[in-house]
Amino acid sequence: MAGGHCGSFAAAAAGSGEIVQLNVGGTRFSTSRQTLMWIPDSFFSSLLSGRISTLRDETGAIFIDRDPAAFAPILNFLRTKELDLRGVSISVLRHEAEFYGITPLVRRLLLCEELERSSCGSVLFHGYLPPPGIPSRKINNTTRSSADSRNGLNFTESEARGGGTQPVVSGTAEEAVRLGFPVDPRKVLIVAGHHNWIVAAYAHFAVCYRIKESSGWQQVFTSPYLDWTIERVALNAKVVGGPHGDKDKMVAVASESSIILWSVQDGGSGSEIGVFSLGVPVDALFFIGNQLVATSHTGKVGVWNAVTQHWQVQDVVPITSYDTAGSFLLLGCNNGSIYYIDMQKFPLRMKDNDLLVTELYHDPSNDAITALSVYLTPKTSVSGNWIEIAYGTSSGAVRVIVQHPETVGSGPQLFQTFTVHRSPVTKIMLSEKHLVSVCADNNHVRTWTVTRFRGMISTQPGSTPLASFKILSLEETESHGSYSSGNDIGGLAGGQECSSYLET
Repeated sequence: MAGGHCGSFAAAAAGSGEIVQLNVGGTRFSTSRQTLMWIPDSFFSSLLSGRISTLRDETGAIFIDRDPAAFAPILNFLRTKELDLRGVSISVLRHEAEFYGITPLVRRLLLCEELERSSCGSVLFHGYLPPPGIPSRKINNTTRSSADSRNGLNFTESEARGGGTQPVVSGTAEEAVRLGFPVDPRKVLIVAGHHNWIVAAYAHFAVCYRIKESSGWQQVFTSPYLDWTIERVALNAKVVGGPHGDKDKMVAVASESSIILWSVQDGGSGSEIGVFSLGVPVDALFFIGNQLVATSHTGKVGVWNAVTQHWQVQDVVPITSYDTAGSFLLLGCNNGSIYYIDMQKFPLRMKDNDLLVTELYHDPSNDAITALSVYLTPKTSVSGNWIEIAYGTSSGAVRVIVQHPETVGSGPQLFQTFTVHRSPVTKIMLSEKHLVSVCADNNHVRTWTVTRFRGMISTQPGSTPLASFKILSLEETESHGSYSSGNDIGGLAGGQECSSYLET
C-alpha cells in the first residue's frame, strides 16, 4: 500500500473523466465523483475534497478498510436513491451508513428497524418517495352565487378554472396563515391507498403514485395547486365503466363543502371531472364501486356516479357513524336507526331523485349509533353471505346484529349486547376473529374473541372477553386543524381492498 494525500487523488480523478476507483476491503468499485459527493458532510465529500487523508493501493484506487458486501447497497443508494434490502442485515447496513455519514440512508434504515420490531401487523412495503414540486395554482370562480352551493350544483371544468392557471411563486407560511392556521405546504397531511396506487394529500395539492414490480413507485398525477386546504381525500384505482373506459382511476379531495374530482388515465394524464358541493362541511369522502360518496354529520349524503356522470345530494337523519359493505352504504344516525343505501340501484333511482334510503334496524334503547362496523362472511355452499354488524351507542352499549340471507325481509336479529362502557362508543371494529370497541372515556378499549360455527357468528359459547386497556393519547402535537391524526381503528369488512399507510 502506498500512502498519499487525497487532494492529489481528487485532482487526478477530476482530470480523468470524474471516475473514482475504490478498493473496499479488497473488492474494486468504480463510480463517479458526482455520485459520491451529493450528500454534504459525508465521509466521501471529506475524502474527495482533501479534508482527510487516505491510502491508495498499487493501482491508485482509494483503499477503504470496510465490509465490501455492505458497501454495495450503500453505493447503489448513492447512485439511484433506491434501497434494496434483500440478503442484507439492516443493523449492519445502518452501522456502515453511519460510518460513511450517509444521513438520508441512516434515517430510512432506522425506520425499517422500527417497522421490523412493530407488532401491529405485517408491513407490505416501505420506501421513500421524494417530495414533488409545487404545481401551478388552480383559480376558482369566486363570483358564483351561494345559492348554487346550497343546491349542490356541480361546476364545469372551464367554470371552475376561472380562465386558466398561474404559476405559484411560493408556498409560504404567510399564505397558510391567511387560510386560518399554519400548514407546511410540503408536509403530507393524508395518505390513502387502493390496489397498487396511493394518493398523498399535501396542504394544497394531491399527488398519485403507482407501484410496479419492475420499476417500483412512480409519480403518476399531480393535481393543480388549490386555494383552500385539503381536508379529505379519496382514491379509486379500479373504476369500471368510467368516462374514459375501464382503465380510469379517480381521485377526489374536499375542503369544507367543496369537492373536486379528477379522472386519471393509465398513462398518467389527468382531467378534472367536476367541482361539486355538498352544501355543508364534508365529514367523510370515499368510493363505493364507481360512486364517489360524501357525507356530513348534519344529515346530507352526496353521490356521484361514474357511469351516469350525475351528482345528487339527499337529506337524511343526522349521521353519527357509517361503514360500507360491498355495494351498500350503512349510516348510523342520532335517532337510534341504522339506514342503508344500495349503490348498485343508484342509477335506477336518479329519475326519482331518490337514493332509496331504507331503515335496516333500530336500537332497542333508542340511543344514537355512534360507531358502526360491518363484516360480510364468505359465501359457502351451506349459506350465502351473512351480514354481521357491530355498533356502539351514545350510552356505551356494544351490540352485534346479524342478517341471514334467507331472512332479508324480516330484518337483522340482535345476537349480542355488551354493557362495558360508561361513555359513548367512538370506534368499533368487527372482523372474523375479533371485536374491538373504544369509548370516549380516555380511549378505553375493550376486545373480544369471536366464536364462529361453520363461518357464522355463534352465541354458544358467545364472544369471550380478551383485553381491557386505555390509550392515553393518539394525537400528534402538531395535528392538522381539520382532522384527527390517524385515530381510526377502521373496519375490516370483506372486499374493501384497502391498506394502511404510514407517512414519515
